[in-house]
Amino acid sequence: MLRCILRAKIHLATVTESNLEYEGSITIDETIIKKAGILPYEQVMISNLNNGERFETYVIPGKKNSGEICLNGPTARKGVVGDKIIIFCYGYVEDSKSKGLKPKIVLLDKNNKIAKVK
Repeated sequence: MLRCILRAKIHLATVTESNLEYEGSITIDETIIKKAGILPYEQVMISNLNNGERFETYVIPGKKNSGEICLNGPTARKGVVGDKIIIFCYGYVEDSKSKGLKPKIVLLDKNNKIAKVK
């Protein structure tokens, strides 16, 4: 049996841009996604602390060390600049290998710089 397990989380990211005209997705500073172990075009779930929205999309890498967190396309309707969001990335793991797994958690400061990695 496979279990869907949280494998990475980017905690307390601040939305820096909202681009309705883009095709869709979320753009995240490449430094942040690399530290979290999230790949470009990988599916993520996003929870918006300001409005309670929860949605899925895929990741596009942004400029390194830019602090960029941009909601693109339809996801731009799910939040506005300044909103705090949590980005979750899940993976499927064999049941026998799921025990003891811990997600990589990247905590961001108010400027979307990496404050701590757990």
